[in-house]
Amino acid sequence: MQPNELKTMAIQYSIIYAVIRPEIAEKLSLGILTIEDEKVNVRYSQKKLDVLKMLYTPKEYEAVSRMVRQDLRGLTPQTLTYLTRYSNNLIAFSQIQNIDNTQSNINSDWLYKSYVYNS
Repeated sequence: MQPNELKTMAIQYSIIYAVIRPEIAEKLSLGILTIEDEKVNVRYSQKKLDVLKMLYTPKEYEAVSRMVRQDLRGLTPQTLTYLTRYSNNLIAFSQIQNIDNTQSNINSDWLYKSYVYNS
């Protein structure tokens, strides 16, 4: 790459939701999965996970908490594509969105603060 060339950097992301009331599609954004350079990163809000303790049974909370904290680590972009179509009435994922971050200041921190939690 020449010094004057810009490398096209795209960020892909999917929002992780806890499904609160499936009958009316009520959900709470818990975290975000980002894909940069074919690597999937997971970031979640512990405060929002703590709120789920009041909304879910202990067994439901443990399942969602374990998935967000551990099971989503090491995903491939292909697995994430599958998960956007998968829902078990406790957790759901938004469709994967693409952002060309060479045209703006958008990064994974901005996405997290905008869609999940801004402390």
